[in-house]
Amino acid sequence: MLSRVARRIYWMSRYIERAENIARLVNTYHFLLMDLPRGTRAGWEVLPVITGSFPVFNERYTRHDERNTVKFLLVDNNNPGSLVNSIANARENTRTSREVLPGQAWEEINELHLYASAHVNDALPRRGRFDFLTEIIQRSQQLTGLLAGTMSHDEAYDFVRIGRNLERADMTTRVIDIGAMSLKESDESSSLDVHVWTSMLRALNAYQMYRKDVQHGVNCADVVGFLLQNDYFPRSVAHCIDQLEESVGDLPRHMDTLKPLREVRHRVAHIKPEKLDATTLHAQVDKLQVGISSIHELIRKTWFD
Repeated sequence: MLSRVARRIYWMSRYIERAENIARLVNTYHFLLMDLPRGTRAGWEVLPVITGSFPVFNERYTRHDERNTVKFLLVDNNNPGSLVNSIANARENTRTSREVLPGQAWEEINELHLYASAHVNDALPRRGRFDFLTEIIQRSQQLTGLLAGTMSHDEAYDFVRIGRNLERADMTTRVIDIGAMSLKESDESSSLDVHVWTSMLRALNAYQMYRKDVQHGVNCADVVGFLLQNDYFPRSVAHCIDQLEESVGDLPRHMDTLKPLREVRHRVAHIKPEKLDATTLHAQVDKLQVGISSIHELIRKTWFD
């Protein structure tokens, strides 16, 4: 297939996943702050830090309050990673790749774009935020399921899977980083452990699967181990990297890309969550994110350039 088509499908998939993940982040942090004990220091500016867009946020807004942060993450056209920009970019990549995608995919992404454009301002005040973000999450999941169920599982679909799982692994590490940073901000980490890590599990729709598989109470070490190392949960970093390796292995000229994939997988497998505190967990997450970025660069050089 043409490299430009592969690139568009890859980015379409990443942007759909990114829009869903932004909605999850904002929703989760909103409820996390409501659940934290009184007197706990936690500000909204942590979200632009986690998403890697704090320099842009800092340039555009002097006040790092809730409204400005939510506006920046959801609706700001000057933020390349905002929710509305992610959906618009997914739509454009879908429009220019319609010859290899199911026809209904274009209809669904177009409806998602129209819905987000019409209703995103409803999410700036707290009253309408949950309903809007939940709708974005559900529509994004519907698109993901549509592609899985109606698209031929050929090389084009391999790039759908690669984009989705790379973006998903990246976001899981960022959600874990929110937990690490939230605990680091507190003088009494143990009293916040359950609140913080329950919220992190809910951000990834992982709470029920965690309780089924781990069968312990919620605590930092077990949650981090589950989100990083569980082989079967679809949003764990280990599972995403395994899916990436399978998809990449189906493509030609894949050997150079498999090496960093296996290095990241090896690093994930050898993390010992029970020995990590907030600072060392943050450092480990940074290393994983660097590894994920290097995988993207090799994908770009191998198949898109």
